[in-house]
Amino acid sequence: MITLLKSLLKPGPRLALILLLTTAFIAYYFGGSKVFEDIVAFLDSDSASLTIGVTRISLWLVIKAVLAAAALLWTAAFVSAFGERRISNLTSVRASNRVLATKAFQIIVYFFAFVFGLQILGIELTALTIFGGALGIGIGFGLQKIAANFISGLILLVEKSVEQGDLVELSNGTFGYVRHMGARYLLVESFDGKEIMIPNEDFITTSVTNWTYSNSRARVEITIGVSYKSDIELAMQLILEAARSHPTALQDPEPVCYMREFADSSVNYLLFFWIDDVTAGRYGPQSDVMRDIWRKFAENNIEIPFPQRDVHIKQSENSA
Repeated sequence: MITLLKSLLKPGPRLALILLLTTAFIAYYFGGSKVFEDIVAFLDSDSASLTIGVTRISLWLVIKAVLAAAALLWTAAFVSAFGERRISNLTSVRASNRVLATKAFQIIVYFFAFVFGLQILGIELTALTIFGGALGIGIGFGLQKIAANFISGLILLVEKSVEQGDLVELSNGTFGYVRHMGARYLLVESFDGKEIMIPNEDFITTSVTNWTYSNSRARVEITIGVSYKSDIELAMQLILEAARSHPTALQDPEPVCYMREFADSSVNYLLFFWIDDVTAGRYGPQSDVMRDIWRKFAENNIEIPFPQRDVHIKQSENSA
């Protein structure tokens, strides 16, 4: 309760709005002033009103609507933020379920705020049926992308195909960790520190690689070439030893090495080994194994060939 009062009494737009609404409420219900009554009567008179069909809209109704909307929206936002904080503290619940519960709570809060606002203004829900068709057209055209992203976000939360903390890669090359799942977008943090806001729809309609969907294992690939003069069987044995001796390399599945081709100046091998946690990175283990292969080759006189070029200078007959 003390925390609630402190947050309400913070200076700024919230306090100003509360004071304005409180003043209007007191003046309206407890003022009893003839001047105030005359002002209300004028704002609600026919000269300050507009009639559309059977609906009468006065300045007083507009003012009440603005004040009610401001109060209800602030209240709904405050209750929604309070509920979000409470739900986020439920560490025993999975992150995706917490996000789904938060979105459901926010929808319920704003729905009741909308219905309560209509009751304050004296508008029956049946009176809104005339706007149903226009609202549908507006969503179909102007709000198409917003509605698509919102529904896509709900699908992602229900399916749990992408969750907060997952390592994902999109077809456009975006690669990073999911840090936040919102109603409109997912926040992906790339390895160079960029925070990329990607619409939820992209995760539904395009190809997405989730490196941590069912497990966090990943395969590392290394290509090595050795000289034709080297012992090819020994070279393959040393390559496998380097992979097996690395602390992050899994033994099930175990590392494998294949002789891939007889190239122009080298016999090329392809090494595969698996690591347990892809979120810790693949380049580190790859670099360690390559350095170990280099050392083992040097100790056993196995040469890694490199392109060599012979330059022939032809002397002109007319030169001195």
